[in-house]
Amino acid sequence: MKNFSVVVLAAGAGKRMRSSLPKVVHRLSGKPLIKWVIDSVSVLKPDNLVLVLGWCAKSVECFLSDDSNIKIVYQKEQLGSGHALLQAERILGNYKGDILVLNADVPLIKSSVLLSLVENNRKTGASATVLVVRTSDPFGYGRIVAENDKYVEKIVEEKDATSEERQIKKINSGVYCFDENLWRALLKLKSNNVKKEYYLTDTVTILRELGKKVSSIIVEDSCEVKGINTREELSEVESALKERKIKELLDNGVSIIDTSNVYISYDAKIGMDSVIYPGVFIDTDVSIGKNCVIKGSSYIKNSRIGDASVISYSYVQDAVVDERVKIGPFSHIRQNSILNENVKVGNFSEIKQSVISGNSEVNHLSYIGDAQVGKNVNVGAGTIVCNYDGIKKHETIIGSRSFIGSNVNLVAPVEIGEDVFIAAGSTITHDIPSEKFAIARARQEIKEKEGL
Repeated sequence: MKNFSVVVLAAGAGKRMRSSLPKVVHRLSGKPLIKWVIDSVSVLKPDNLVLVLGWCAKSVECFLSDDSNIKIVYQKEQLGSGHALLQAERILGNYKGDILVLNADVPLIKSSVLLSLVENNRKTGASATVLVVRTSDPFGYGRIVAENDKYVEKIVEEKDATSEERQIKKINSGVYCFDENLWRALLKLKSNNVKKEYYLTDTVTILRELGKKVSSIIVEDSCEVKGINTREELSEVESALKERKIKELLDNGVSIIDTSNVYISYDAKIGMDSVIYPGVFIDTDVSIGKNCVIKGSSYIKNSRIGDASVISYSYVQDAVVDERVKIGPFSHIRQNSILNENVKVGNFSEIKQSVISGNSEVNHLSYIGDAQVGKNVNVGAGTIVCNYDGIKKHETIIGSRSFIGSNVNLVAPVEIGEDVFIAAGSTITHDIPSEKFAIARARQEIKEKEGL
């Protein structure tokens, strides 16, 4: 749909968050609240996307550096939501299309709901459409005073409502669609209320006085428009988002042993017949294949896990794991690591910025960094790739079918050929040709204790 624009209000301090950061940059499932809202409205491809910033504006802008289509205006004084929206007149004052307005703290708002507001405004010929929520506990919210279920008479804030108005169960979500009469109404706002602010909600009364219609639609799921003002509310929405994701995964054939004792990000992709055990934390940008098993206290972020892989009590971040790979327990797979099919990384081993080719094993207490490891390689317990000389990192290459004995130090840069055997306890500082045996350790001596 074309011929509409969006204004996102993000100027408030969010004092109830008790934070030195603006409320809208606090993260929900790893993503700042404001990014959730911007992503929802961006899907609709509006003519203009205007963001109103105020308190700690520069801190918010840091999270928007990749959104070149956003036009930013500033509310220098915090004088209420109506005053905040008025700042967008500089960009949209001559705009003739509809204007969708919402706050930056409603992260679960759906694009389809926003679109329905615009459609309703045009269908009914209203100057404004208000998104309304029915709730059993309306405390703290503006009440919708309506002539009937369709048209709104006014919106009354909690602090200004009469005892009778406070009994109303329909509340304002803070999401609106206006036509070009918006600016005319905003200029008529007055601050004659308890908080001495210019309320956006008062535009409803003003539009009615101008002879305009104000329509409404009701959102079915109140969680979609739940605003976040406190850390408690942020936690509640996080829980709701997680529960929604877990239900989706269960419905798609994923087994989750204890749904109350896992964390799974909203964007996780997990294949059918995979099993998630208690204690697992699956962070953002994770794809897990079919028939995988993820066991206790494992943390996975920004990684791809292939089919039939097993991860136990391990940390995997910024990595690619192929099919039938076994990781852990207590392994650490770090950035830019690639584990190919049938690789095994065992107890207390760490892989960083390395490729481990198919059927190779790094079983115990080893560190492999900045390395290329061939196929069918055995890396013995306690093997260390010495990749850092104090100034820069160096590469190690280990050819296929080589056997690296226990407690070996590979001092990079070094290249180990194919079918090489390195004796336990060796410190390798020079390249080894293929099909050779290498031993690099001092000869053992046995002496009497006397005289030592």
